[in-house]
Amino acid sequence: MLSAIRGFFQSYWKALVVVGGIAAAVAVGLYFRVDAKILALFALVAGFVTNGFVALATLISLIPVVGPLLIKVLSIPVFYLFNALGYLLSILAIKKGYGSEVVSHRVLTIILLVGIVIGYIIGNLVPLR
Repeated sequence: MLSAIRGFFQSYWKALVVVGGIAAAVAVGLYFRVDAKILALFALVAGFVTNGFVALATLISLIPVVGPLLIKVLSIPVFYLFNALGYLLSILAIKKGYGSEVVSHRVLTIILLVGIVIGYIIGNLVPLR
């Protein structure tokens, strides 16, 4: 049991440091009453730059049974949100007269989304060694 815990920390120490660092910075900011919008922007930028969100998702997915389900529940709405945002922006661009550009960019977006879905399916079909 102790060796499994030691192995976990040796494998994921970088992820733990990144997520802990962002959480600590936000906690210190809240303690000193920094504006919540500034803290949210910091957490968002720091999470993207350091891949902190990926690290957090990895740590959550390590929880047996509940972790993978929770990650799927959180990631699917993001997929739909990006797709809906693309459609709304396309409507605005078409109204302004950029129809041909919208078509070419929507084709690229659909190709990207289909690629993500195919990658997800292949990732679940191919067994890990």
